[in-house]
Amino acid sequence: MAEQKRKDPGPSVKDAEVYEALRDEGASKEKAARIANAAAAQGRSKVGERGGEASDYEDRTVDELRKRAAELDIEGRSSMTKDELIDALRNH
Repeated sequence: MAEQKRKDPGPSVKDAEVYEALRDEGASKEKAARIANAAAAQGRSKVGERGGEASDYEDRTVDELRKRAAELDIEGRSSMTKDELIDALRNH
């Protein structure tokens, strides 16, 4: 079967290859664009070195999780349980 032609992510995405790889892995459009643009601006290896500094979601309080969800503008966060917040944050 022929490979499916991808839609151009648009001019706001500066590294389309990284963007598409992240989308294939299940990242949201927003997250993929944010990482792809950072990779284009700072270099892929520099962006790849970051991470691993945040505490596990399970170790955070519900208030801390709600604060992070607010930063990401996740809807319905005020009525979510801790497990629901963790799921929403991981899949945003």
